[in-house]
Amino acid sequence: MLRYYRRLDAHLHAGADDGTPVTGDLSGRRIFAIWLAANLVVTTMLTGTLFVPSVSLSSALWLILAGTVVGALVLVTVGNVGTRTGLPTMALTRASFGVRGSRIPVAANIAVLMGWSWVQAMLAGVTVNYVVAQQTGYSNPTLFSVLCEVIVVSLAIFGHTGIAKVEPILAVVILGIMAYLFIDMFGDGFARLDTLPRDPEGLTGLGIFDIVVATAISWTVLSADINRFAATSRGGVVGSGLGYVASTVAAMALGATAIAWLLAGGKEAPPFDPTVIVAEFGVPLAIVVFFSVMATNTMAVYGMVTSLVNAEPGRIRFLPAALGLGVISIAGSAWLALLDKFTAFLTAIGIVFIPVFAVIIVDFYVLRRGRYAASLAEAGSRDYWYRGGWNPVAVIVWLVGVGFSSAITYLWVSPVGATVPTFLVSAGLYWAASVAVRNRDHRDTDSVAV
Repeated sequence: MLRYYRRLDAHLHAGADDGTPVTGDLSGRRIFAIWLAANLVVTTMLTGTLFVPSVSLSSALWLILAGTVVGALVLVTVGNVGTRTGLPTMALTRASFGVRGSRIPVAANIAVLMGWSWVQAMLAGVTVNYVVAQQTGYSNPTLFSVLCEVIVVSLAIFGHTGIAKVEPILAVVILGIMAYLFIDMFGDGFARLDTLPRDPEGLTGLGIFDIVVATAISWTVLSADINRFAATSRGGVVGSGLGYVASTVAAMALGATAIAWLLAGGKEAPPFDPTVIVAEFGVPLAIVVFFSVMATNTMAVYGMVTSLVNAEPGRIRFLPAALGLGVISIAGSAWLALLDKFTAFLTAIGIVFIPVFAVIIVDFYVLRRGRYAASLAEAGSRDYWYRGGWNPVAVIVWLVGVGFSSAITYLWVSPVGATVPTFLVSAGLYWAASVAVRNRDHRDTDSVAV
């Protein structure tokens, strides 16, 4: 057993899963396939169930498309920094937050991805449990949730090469079954599903748009983790953009359409409950749920391991980190009460990470003109040391962004949602403050020289 462990550890280290920059070799098609499978997931599908009958099905579909495209702009922009530097998402935060300051988003990212991993395993476990209970009478959702997470962790420990091989296969299976379900639901015509009575207490159109954009933000934590393996910037941008948009629109549209189909048939349809939909569509939808979790949750576990490894490059190896975090993720998947807090969890992700990505984009593309020093891959880089390893500007802007987003989410609810305003405010503040500090430092340097 020890021999196999050492061989796998050496393989992962040689494949640059241990924190060193990579030279990508995946084609745009392969990146597309990975991202296509990534968001064909039960959480995205069930998010779509929140939108109908708050708005009509046609309105929901347009909002899903618009919000996904807007959110994908952030995802591919951050992902392209990964392609150009060879570094994962959280390693990029060292450039703007400082070597030590980057530990703030890193810690938040690990916590967020752990939560994602638990939720997805639970939804898969609940679904599998429902099917097994219908066939045999045996019911133990906690056990099946844990077993689903064991499979996910087993896939994730093989690093990015395992993900690149498995994801395209799962995507084909999931898309085939989803196509069958869409054909079945639209068999009696679209108008019947589009003319349901509205829920006056439901979400507004802008609220739906904001949730869809926030979904993309939640995925951006993994964008550079995957896109750093793209062979070209164009392949990474086009592949991830098309893959993410296609998978998100398909999954959310399936959830919204399924709820509309159930309501049109006079049936109870509580949102965010996979068993309600599986009860109607049977084993095919249960297969979609299970395989989608295998595809997506593998990336979530891989992402949190990558974040931990890159927090201290060269000091933490991939395999022991994967096994340690894997044990935690397996244990936490038994906490089924988390399912009742999913929408609050998704909102929290947006509040924490929208300012982070605004800072990364402005820092790389505007302030540094698309160039980072090679030393960014080093844990103790002096090029990004700032003040004691912290960049006060980035940290303060992040705190302001979190406070602003929280305020317009919970206190003074913004009529246009929180995601886009928070991004624009954070980006503008970081640019203005960074330019002001740079000009001040230049004046100080000039005065000393004189």
